[in-house]
Order: sequence, then structure tokens, then C-alpha cells
Amino acid sequence: MRYVDFDKTAGYQRLAGLGARGTGFDFVSQLNAQRVEQCQVPMAAGLTYAWAAKGVDEPVLESLKALAEEQDLMGKYKAILDGEVMNTGEGRKVLHHLLRGQLGKPVIHQGKDLGAFYRQELDRFSQFADAVHAGTIRGSTGKVFTTAVQIGIGGSDLGPRALYLALENWAAAEGKQYLQGKFISNVDPDDASQIAASVSLEQTIFILVSKSGTTQETLANELFIKNKLKNAGLDPSKHLVAVTSETSPLAHNPAYLDSFYIDDFIGGRYSSSSGVGGVILSLAFGKGVFQAILAGAHEADTLAMNPDIHQNAALLDALIGIWERNFLGYPYTAILPYSQALARFPAHLQQLDMESNGKRVNRNGEPLSYATGPVVFGEPGTNGQHSFYQLLHQGTDVVPLQFVGFIESQRGDDVTVEGSLSQTKLKANLAAQIVAFAKGKADPQGNKEFCGGRPSSLIYGKRLTPEALGALLAHFENKVMFQGLVWNLNSFDQEGVQLGKILTKKVLAGSSGDSALDAYSALLGL
Repeated sequence: MRYVDFDKTAGYQRLAGLGARGTGFDFVSQLNAQRVEQCQVPMAAGLTYAWAAKGVDEPVLESLKALAEEQDLMGKYKAILDGEVMNTGEGRKVLHHLLRGQLGKPVIHQGKDLGAFYRQELDRFSQFADAVHAGTIRGSTGKVFTTAVQIGIGGSDLGPRALYLALENWAAAEGKQYLQGKFISNVDPDDASQIAASVSLEQTIFILVSKSGTTQETLANELFIKNKLKNAGLDPSKHLVAVTSETSPLAHNPAYLDSFYIDDFIGGRYSSSSGVGGVILSLAFGKGVFQAILAGAHEADTLAMNPDIHQNAALLDALIGIWERNFLGYPYTAILPYSQALARFPAHLQQLDMESNGKRVNRNGEPLSYATGPVVFGEPGTNGQHSFYQLLHQGTDVVPLQFVGFIESQRGDDVTVEGSLSQTKLKANLAAQIVAFAKGKADPQGNKEFCGGRPSSLIYGKRLTPEALGALLAHFENKVMFQGLVWNLNSFDQEGVQLGKILTKKVLAGSSGDSALDAYSALLGL
């Protein structure tokens, strides 16, 4: 398989020529009902990707399609699915797709069928959740558990927290809420203290998540909670489970009710489909809900295998992003869900995208001369409209926008105000923003003028369900994967987080050897 830096491809040269048109295709003058109806691609779980308000025309699409073929994106995706070593920095396979179903050949490592291993762990924590719900597993005073608290950071927090919050309202409406979920991530003791004070400790089960078993912040928070449990006269071993690797210090440890396993082939930001997300989601909502998330994600993974960009939403989304980043010069992208349930989804996507493709070297460690991953940020609408949309509409930078919206609310609990339901107002705002960003408004007063030409896409569906959530999760994972493959990156390591950890350890050991670091430490009372 051939791996080539992006700027060495014929596709790069063709797209650069098209990009020389300035802002590309004038989608503003072409944005009408026909274009909106035609520029849609079906996604998994009943979702749809709509891209009418993107600055791409047929010549750009044809060139992007040719680029995907030249960079053999389907072949490289298949290599990931088949278990080839694709994390070149760490010499590892990349197997998060396998967590939700087999699409390639069986993946065997050192004689172990990893697909079977992942299914075994899914069965184990599913049965564990059933036992907790049935009251077979209880806390140290014999009371049933009513709350589950996840202790983890980074990928052990952002994805699972985003998924939990996304389904909390849905589960309440559907009668699927078994345990309340909470999360501790920051090493700031105020985080753990606030959560501990908000729960009944004797009816709380804590889920410690650390693949290595050595994550500094997570272990500090574990000790904090263990002390709280002991001070309350409770046995911590009856209130803690671990999600870790089989080689970590947490594995097969009697200090926990049970331990559930992942391996080095599941990257943190891609781990929500494993026990990292599965344990707390199964405890909170039941095993069927988590398995529905996996089913939606698996359907999305299957659709991502289609080489036709007009039938592969993740691939098309990725390629349009390449066009905007490298040839229109847009360094940012905003994730704007018009769903309060997705309040933390932009934070998860921020890690997913920026940790995966925030790289300045190729998969062999060689410097690159072109732009790679964008800065990702976002908040739910309509809150964002009253916050940073000012810059998005009238600022000097053009920021591509990714909207997400649903026809129905999760609860169906609503009120009519001034002739329309709140959900109707939400959808009206979403539609209005897409057109306002695209078409703008002329005005003789400069401060009232909107230049328009601000591109956006829309992912929409009927209702945010577990299947739709899984499809949404996998869509963005696959989008980021395809972009990394185009840019010839290793999207699956994160060396950029390591230097700060090393210096932190030196500070704590009192031997930094750097006068500036010592001075900053002194300012903070160290």
C-alpha cells in the first residue's frame, strides 16, 4: 500500500488550481430549493447529511473523488478493519471499529481472536449491569446502587460523558433510566469533592477508567474517593470497578468488584464503544441501550466502506473539509448541535479531531508543508447564537459550520408560546441560521451588513435515539480517519500530550532543572 504526502499527489495539484478561483464555487447564488433537495446523502440510523450550503461544485467533487481514489482511502480503511498496524508511532493496530462488529477478516494477535475478546468483555459488563439492576450486586451496606460515577480523564471522560448526557432525557422519557450517571475528571479536588457531596456514597458505584492503570489524575481521584468511602465506614472494594488493560496494575485486582478489559489497540478518544463507555452507559440505561449505540455505529462503519462519495457521508464530509482547510484556507470549524442533549458532543469532537489530526509530521515522522487538522469548537444552539455567532456572522475569518438538528425533541414535553412550540422555534432558528450564514444581508450601515458566503452542512434526523447517537459518533470518527489518511498522518497517537506530563513529574519531584519552570512553580506556591 502506497502512502504519499498530500502535496505530492496529482489530486492536490488539481484542487489547488480550482482553489485559485478565490472562494471557490459561488454556492450563495445557487442555494435554492432544488440544490437543498439534491445535495443530501443518507447516513445510518435514519440520519441525513445535507451539504447544499457548502462551496463545492461538480468540478471540485470530481477532483475530490479522484483524490480519494489516488490516496486509496477505501483500501486503507480496509487495512484498518483487517488489523494491519496503522498506528505507526506506537506500532499498534487500530481496532475501535471491531468493538461494534466485524467488517474485515478476523483479527488475530498473538493467537488471540480480538473480535471474540471484545465480544466477551461486552457480554461480561452487560451481565454485570444486569446484576446491579436486579440487586444481586449491592454496596457494602447491602443497599442497591442508585448512582454510577465514572472516574477518568481525556477519552475516558469526554466521549462517555457526551453520550450519557445525550441520552439522559431520552432514557427518562422511555423509562430506561436505571442509575443516575456522574463524572469526575479534573485532578482539581473541587471536582471530586463536589460529586462526592452530591451522591449517597453507600448507594454509589464508581468506575475507574485507565487503560495503563497509571494515569496521574485518575489515580489521584480514585484515592480521594476511597478516602471518602472509608471515612463513611464503607468498604471501597464493594463500590469500585475498573476498566483497564489486562497488563495494568488494576487488572485482576481484589480491590475492585470486577475489572473489564480493553487493549492497546483501542485509542482513548476512540474508546466510547468499549467498556470505557459501555460500563457506565449499561449501568445507567441498560445493556440494550448501549448495544443499540453500537448497532448505529456499526451501520455507519458499513456505509463508510462505499467508494461513492455521493453515498458515503463520512467520506464526503471529510473531503469537503479538506477542500475548505487546504484550498480555501479556513483554519477552524464549528460544531453546532441544535439539541441540548448534545451539549458536550462538541467537546468530545474537539478531542477526537484535534488530538488525531493536530500533527505537523507525516506517519513516518517527517515534517509536512501543508495545513492539517483544524481548530474545532462549538456549543449548542440557540445558546451559541447569543454568544460567539457574532464573530461567525461578521468576523474577519470564515468558519465552516457543522449543524446537527432533529425534527422531534427527546421527551416530547413542550409548550406553545406566541403561536408555536419551543421545538418549532428551535428548528426555525436552525433553518434561519443556515441561510443567514450563506446569503447574508446587504445594508448601507456597515455594522448591519452580513457578507454571507459562510459555508455549513447539516446532519439531521427524526429524533436523537441510541442508534442515531451511535451513527453520529461513528460518522465523525470516520470523517477524521479519512482526513488523516488524505494528509498522510498517523491519526492514532498523541505525542503532543506527553511533554507537559514529563515536566509535571519533574516539578512534583522537585528537580525540574529549568529556572523558568521553577519560577512559575514558585508563583503557584510549589
